[in-house]
Amino acid sequence: MHIPNPPYIKVIIPAFNEADSIARVIADIPDLVDEVIVVSNNSTDATIINARKAGATVLSEEKKGYGYACLKGMAYVADLQEKPDILVFLDGDYSDYPDELPKILQPILSEGKDFVVGARVRQWREQGSMTFPQIFGNKLATTLMKIFFNSRFTDLGPFRAITYEKLLQLKMEDKTYGWTVEMQLKALRQNLSYTEVPVHYRNRIGVSKVSGTVKGAIFAGVKILGWIFKYSFK
Repeated sequence: MHIPNPPYIKVIIPAFNEADSIARVIADIPDLVDEVIVVSNNSTDATIINARKAGATVLSEEKKGYGYACLKGMAYVADLQEKPDILVFLDGDYSDYPDELPKILQPILSEGKDFVVGARVRQWREQGSMTFPQIFGNKLATTLMKIFFNSRFTDLGPFRAITYEKLLQLKMEDKTYGWTVEMQLKALRQNLSYTEVPVHYRNRIGVSKVSGTVKGAIFAGVKILGWIFKYSFK
């Protein structure tokens, strides 16, 4: 796929009760992005108000789940007359560094890659920014992906970019915790060209809805492993 210069880029940010962080995330997104789309996932705080004040397009998705929010953002983009060349996903808790977005885009723009994942490398992670269940789960998932699919992924990081054409080709469907791994597994199965770039990662603002609870960590782990084994035996 030929990406024009400059490319038409949109960012989708799923957000559940991220009132304290969302404006900072939006403010740090480089000007090369044409539209920032925040999907409030049934937030009960000022996430919607703060995101609008910061200049984002704000959507609401009442069904709770990371995947539900991402799919809502994609549905909005699908209805636009002019489709983007690239879609970027990142979290709304300020754990990612939005100003590193050009680095995420570079392999797509310069090397023709279809898909790029920001890998939260240990030397660039703030102490405590990833919990033990997150670190262990990432290692287990990426190791299994290497065994079953000869994958080179080392992380399931949320900060990622993909050409819009290839994203549609993946036919994403996960509604909750399995969204990121589903995208990576389908990219592998469909032979998309992909790479990782190392990114910085810091302690999020507020409490994680997944790794911050035992229930969330377990459900996320089960969902991720479920996707891996589902695709391994297809």
